[in-house]
Amino acid sequence: MARRSTQPPLPEDFEEHILDIDVGDEMRSSFLEYAYSVIYSRALPDARDGLKPVQRRILHTMNDMGLRPDRGHVKSARVVGEVMGRLHPHGDGAIYDALVRMAQSWSMRLPMIDGHGNFGSPDDSPAAMRYTECRMAPAAVAMTESIGEDTVDFRPNYDSRELEPSVLPAAIPNLIVNGTTGIAVGMATNIAPHNLVEVVQALRHLIKVPTATLDDLMRFIPGPDLPTGGKIVGLDGIKDAYETGRGVFKMRATARIESVTPRRKGIVVTELPYGVGTEKVMERIKTLVQNKKLQGISDIKDLTDREHGLRLVIEVKNGFHPEALLEQLYKQTPLEDSFGINNVALVDGQPRTLGLKQMLEVFLDHRFDVVRRRSVFRRKKAADRLHLVDGLLIAILDIDEVIQVIRSSENAPAAKERLMEIFELSEIQADFILDMALRRLTKFSRLELEKEQEDLRRIIEELDAILNDEKLLRKVVSDELAEVAKTYGNPRRTVLLESSGATATAAATPLEVADDPCFVYLSSTGLLARSSDASPPGEGGGRARHDVVMSAVRTSARGEIGVITSAGRLVKLGVLELPTLPATANDPHLSGGLPLSEFLSLNPGERVLCLATLDPDGPGIALGTKQGVVKRVNPEILTRDEWEVISLKDGDEVVGAVQLSTGNETLCFVTSDAQLLHYTADQVRPQGRTGGGIAGIRVADKQQVIWFGAFNDTDGVVVTSAGAGSSLPGTETGSVKVTPFSEYPSKGRATGGVRCHRFLKGEDVLIFAWAGPDPARAAAASGAPIDLPELDYRRDGSGLPIAQPIAACASPVASQVTGTTAVEG
Repeated sequence: MARRSTQPPLPEDFEEHILDIDVGDEMRSSFLEYAYSVIYSRALPDARDGLKPVQRRILHTMNDMGLRPDRGHVKSARVVGEVMGRLHPHGDGAIYDALVRMAQSWSMRLPMIDGHGNFGSPDDSPAAMRYTECRMAPAAVAMTESIGEDTVDFRPNYDSRELEPSVLPAAIPNLIVNGTTGIAVGMATNIAPHNLVEVVQALRHLIKVPTATLDDLMRFIPGPDLPTGGKIVGLDGIKDAYETGRGVFKMRATARIESVTPRRKGIVVTELPYGVGTEKVMERIKTLVQNKKLQGISDIKDLTDREHGLRLVIEVKNGFHPEALLEQLYKQTPLEDSFGINNVALVDGQPRTLGLKQMLEVFLDHRFDVVRRRSVFRRKKAADRLHLVDGLLIAILDIDEVIQVIRSSENAPAAKERLMEIFELSEIQADFILDMALRRLTKFSRLELEKEQEDLRRIIEELDAILNDEKLLRKVVSDELAEVAKTYGNPRRTVLLESSGATATAAATPLEVADDPCFVYLSSTGLLARSSDASPPGEGGGRARHDVVMSAVRTSARGEIGVITSAGRLVKLGVLELPTLPATANDPHLSGGLPLSEFLSLNPGERVLCLATLDPDGPGIALGTKQGVVKRVNPEILTRDEWEVISLKDGDEVVGAVQLSTGNETLCFVTSDAQLLHYTADQVRPQGRTGGGIAGIRVADKQQVIWFGAFNDTDGVVVTSAGAGSSLPGTETGSVKVTPFSEYPSKGRATGGVRCHRFLKGEDVLIFAWAGPDPARAAAASGAPIDLPELDYRRDGSGLPIAQPIAACASPVASQVTGTTAVEG
């Protein structure tokens, strides 16, 4: 409960004075005082050093504390406390925020503070000031250099106990180089950062040619140079800002299209617009994807680290053009942002909107004044020292008499008076002689003083020349700026673009890949790819090694195909996942394909035999097994990614699979004991997915089927190669025989067939067989072409010797689509 208090009675001589004040006048005057205080003492930078009061006080305090780059770091809390207690009577949070910003390389083009510890990121706040440490960066030394040489005016601090600089000497054009942002009362400022080297070049040109136009200056400063790099799109707004002080330009992230995985493209962002963080971009993209306003993105990862810098990976779904998606990201996310330039700064204590040339002129006027005042200070200091040196030399020339005068004097004042009278010295010289140590009376000291006298006279002469010659003064400022650019400058980071850089064709590119017809190819070395159009595979031409086409099927870009393996599996595969080959008319070249291992996992010993369409209404697929089983099956529409197309017995495997085109193709078996059997596919009734097939060829004991296929052309050939069954794979030496297919009569299904090759001495098994349209050449496993012998009309049934064995994995095969030879070695 509040305690009641009684008001003491007023004194008897109390007189009441009440003044009537208009509320509007009081509010107007009070608000103006507040607004002026915010503008002048808090929010807007001075055009001369480009610093707000709190930034200037931080740098001045750290300079007084001796926190130079060659010293150790100290706790940020200590610096904040010194600034708050001595010069800046505001909260420690505001001071620490300003200190942190001056240490962030993504906030300032040329950081003024060297931070140690967690100073945050574009998305995260820094650690508390009790955890971080700081010291002056090298650039801050240039900002405060010569501050003790009467180069700038000092004024009382908030409690009039100390003095603080009204502006720093600022050897660096900080306002233009680092830019700034601030919100005052009724006005705001937003100045873009620039490249130090370019700004210095413009300043030196302006010193040399004071009447330079804006176009002349823009030859040196073409546009801002943002700390985070990126791109600036469109330069019209920049020129308006340089001319009037106000303008807008677009910032764009630096991104490129890469293969983030062997099967998927992605957009890799390495530089973001100024003031934009990765979390902001990721959050916006996730929101657009969840709201279904942005399609084609499968994942987004932030892989940023200290070694590689910024790396934001946006994975693109198969079936979408990354270039078109990137344009959508620029339009709908912070990957493209605007920067509004508003060059408002204090000039002579008044806020003014400045163009580029005005900002440069204000800085140059400040530097001229600093160098002039510094020269006056140094000249006076040198003159004072010369005056003392002259007195010392007079005393040393007749040192015995000086000592006698001093010893004979009653006291120090009398000695001073006698020295001044006898040697015609000034009072300052006499006091200095009386305070001089005896060690300065040596002969060597006299030589030193004479040399110092000469140096001081030369320095005074040079300083007088600077003060009396305006051209020399401007040259000194120009040379110092050149040294600043050489010491602190670095290359440009931001790329300037006249326009967006998007071509007309890129802008017209649809977001999704059209479902156009195409072909999918499988090479003998296990590479998969799809064509860019519906042109069928050709019959020859110059092909590179390792691109022999084993199988080709017609499909569409957004369709699905099946991959049949020797284990009787059919694995479903999306065509969109396959790489697209360039359109080389009738000459498929799979050197740009991807290996099968990127798309499916095979068990040990399992091989891929062919590609198939997933059309349940088509003629289906024909399969032949090692034990002589044949099966026709139509693919079923299943939701699973893989399923069995034949039930195999123990020890059996599929040796051949063919996508049928008409259902009337010729099916052909060749066994290891050189038996060949062929008949039409309509003799084999289709079975369901779980069926085990029917008898295709009768196989003798300890023999097996080595090849099974189907084709339409009965005018083809049979290629067989015999060898020794005891030889190591790939080392067989035997014979190769090429026979017209018409020489072999058709037999009924499930019979033993006819003889196709007679073994020579040392041969006991067929190591390779193939039947189909007449190929020009075969291919070895290495991809090297092999010439085949001439057609043999069975004669005695034996083959001709061949030096290099034909590898079954790289054998020529018949196209299952066009009925023509798809491969030549």
